[in-house]
Amino acid sequence: MIRWRKGEVTGVRREWPGAVELEVATEDGRCRALAYPALVGRPETGDVVLLNTTALAMGLGTGGYAMVVAVPDRLPADPTGPGHLVKARYTPLQATVAGADEQESPYHEALRDADSVDGMPVVIADLHSALPAILCGLYSHAGDGDRPRVAYVMQDGGALPAWFSMSCAELRAREWLCGVITVGQAFGGDLEAVTLHTGLLAARHVLRADVAVVAQGPGNLGTGTRWGFSGVCAGEAVNAAAVLSGRPVAALRISEGDRRDRHLGVSHHSLTAYGRVALAPARVVLPQLPGELGDRVREQAAPLAARHELVTVPVDGLLDALKAAPVRLSTMGRGLEEDTAYFLASAAAGHHAADLLAQ
Repeated sequence: MIRWRKGEVTGVRREWPGAVELEVATEDGRCRALAYPALVGRPETGDVVLLNTTALAMGLGTGGYAMVVAVPDRLPADPTGPGHLVKARYTPLQATVAGADEQESPYHEALRDADSVDGMPVVIADLHSALPAILCGLYSHAGDGDRPRVAYVMQDGGALPAWFSMSCAELRAREWLCGVITVGQAFGGDLEAVTLHTGLLAARHVLRADVAVVAQGPGNLGTGTRWGFSGVCAGEAVNAAAVLSGRPVAALRISEGDRRDRHLGVSHHSLTAYGRVALAPARVVLPQLPGELGDRVREQAAPLAARHELVTVPVDGLLDALKAAPVRLSTMGRGLEEDTAYFLASAAAGHHAADLLAQ
């Protein structure tokens, strides 16, 4: 189940908030490894490290690193400070974090009886790669003068540590996000919360966000079956946003570059999550795409109108906004040129959220 290796750190490749990428020599050769200093300490050149090489051996696109499990000869100091939420529970790396909603939190009083996000638009997407594109669309509408505050609420369907996302770190540094909130088993955000519901409430009442974006962390688990994919949580996010008096905006997963029929045009992930799992109505954003792809998308999305409001959004100007993104746009190994429709669909959802704010 787990592939273990020992190795020696031969160099630090790069680092970003929460993570350090290393070069490690093992009996199998050299490899890239990722360490989260908050969990294992900060490895240095010459350290012996214990690695989990499972994802590396499987060749996972988003998770193809060896993961540092421990620096056995130089353990980090025991943590100090508050925090009683345990995440990654009952795994060897379970960690205690301070939850925004727990009793000792300074935000507990604000969240204890909170029951509404006051009509806040909540943009929901299947994949983590949609996050920067949604922000591009939202900010292109709002302009630089009066940018809304946007919080990212990260579900636990993909990567559990928010530190894994270089995009999050850069978007946070450039103040494109007012904060990251990790919910469920996910951890490492600016705020921690037990559930998506308290995560959304924290976005509104603690971070004072005008808009929240909800998506799983990097990575996506799919089995090619109707129900066996981690993005099913997008439908559950619609329900959470609605029950808290938010305005859910559903970003469709659309592709012109994916050759798998189940993902060409509107992905079956979106059709299942929004068409079957989401029980509350949402504004499902249809980007106004030209040609055969546009016709296919409209035909595929039409059944969603039985429960949701289909909103057609022009894509004029969105490509330029995407080209100016502060982070690299990539989904399933495809960039903006290889799968323009995917990023336009996400940007259109952000653009519509800005429209809601203006109303």
